[in-house]
Amino acid sequence: MRSRDDAGVYCARMAEEFYTHGNDSVVVSAHAKRTAAEAAAFVLPQIEAGMRVLDLGCGPGSITVGLAEHVGPGGSVVGVDNSPERIELAQEAGAGVPALEFTVASVYELPFPDDSFDVAYSHQVMQHLADPVAALLEAKRVLRPGGLIAVRDADYGTMTHYPSHPELDEWLDAYHRVARANGGEPDAGRRLLEWVGEAGFTDSVATASVWSYATLQARREWANLWADRIKTPHFSERAGELGVADAESLASMAAGWRRWAEERDGWFGFIHGEVVANKPAGA
Repeated sequence: MRSRDDAGVYCARMAEEFYTHGNDSVVVSAHAKRTAAEAAAFVLPQIEAGMRVLDLGCGPGSITVGLAEHVGPGGSVVGVDNSPERIELAQEAGAGVPALEFTVASVYELPFPDDSFDVAYSHQVMQHLADPVAALLEAKRVLRPGGLIAVRDADYGTMTHYPSHPELDEWLDAYHRVARANGGEPDAGRRLLEWVGEAGFTDSVATASVWSYATLQARREWANLWADRIKTPHFSERAGELGVADAESLASMAAGWRRWAEERDGWFGFIHGEVVANKPAGA
């Protein structure tokens, strides 16, 4: 089992990473629609009023705000993200919510003392990290003994659609290649149990949940989101730089997404891995 000291130099880990989604408005606006009621449903029953909660990689803060409302006035929530732009948006979203704060910080080097939180939560973060175990070790440091780690991540390898559209298969292959070249693991959902265990957490409970898109409106929203995402400079330039896809092929993928959305019986779905575990006494 690795110790925190074995995790390596954190700034070097950060240098290996390149955030695949970027901060384009199409990405941030989609993230801002996420809620604690959905994204933290796997752990909310264990988060009690009065607890102190840390949201790792909070993005624009919509989930964090929901967590703060859940713990009530007797609790507190802190959201951290390495992007000053996302933290600024989170602060706007959380304005007026009591006992809620946001700060710019790396998940590899948290600016908090040992044993500071009852729960450390993350949603769609581990998939982007070059060393998720190092981040989990740091989360363990700031948790009190007996505190909870709660992580949820998508598993891109489970993404499936109907009817078959080759452009969506090409998109999924391109996404995997870009994300892994960026230092991440797009199939993180299936790896969470392993990573949490390697970081020294115990009593792990692993579950899974599904996102699916089957109505015309849901298909159009999902398809338009990805059709726009893959053409943002952040993704398209990186894909070109890596030799994964050029502008013409990305445009073809985007068009394929939109054609699929209009299929009468179209369906898209994938799973999220979820793990809740404890920091053991004496760790």
